[in-house]
Amino acid sequence: MNYDMIDSRLLTAPNDPEVGRRLVRLQELGLGGTPDPEFDAFATELAEAADAPYAMVNFIGENEQYFAGLHVPSSVQADALKAAQSSSSATPSRTMARDHGYCPHVVVRRKALVLDDVCSYPRFAVNPVINSIGVRAYMGAPLIDRTGTALGTICVVATEESHWGRPGLELIKSMAAKVVDLIHQRER
Repeated sequence: MNYDMIDSRLLTAPNDPEVGRRLVRLQELGLGGTPDPEFDAFATELAEAADAPYAMVNFIGENEQYFAGLHVPSSVQADALKAAQSSSSATPSRTMARDHGYCPHVVVRRKALVLDDVCSYPRFAVNPVINSIGVRAYMGAPLIDRTGTALGTICVVATEESHWGRPGLELIKSMAAKVVDLIHQRER
């Protein structure tokens, strides 16, 4: 196996040579910096279709990821609302460091990824999201627009091992195509 190493540590995010092009394209499309009700609705649809507690429409920046569409379990929303009584935010965070999670790998690979048990893959088992938010399963697909730019991903995560397999792969790819169509419709 070949892993990216720095100072004898396994890197949790791959080198991304297209980040500059992606940032320009996201700016042209007006995507990636604000919550989007249509993407939130799509994330809910995706979570239900995949039978997963979490789903996102995620745009990848240089140093962070932004969830323009986000679905979280209602219990998590209630916890966030309680915490917000002493802060200014009433929803779970829509940002995450670029080196957390698996979406940056999907964007660089430009291929869908299904990890029924992230702990079964040495490259992915060291990711900080396992301990910080309890991710155990991940499924994502890139959002590649008409210019060939990988803008981000759609993804679902679960806190228990899943059994998405090949049907999950087909689902996530078809759902990604729907989001890309939506982005193209908005561009017109």
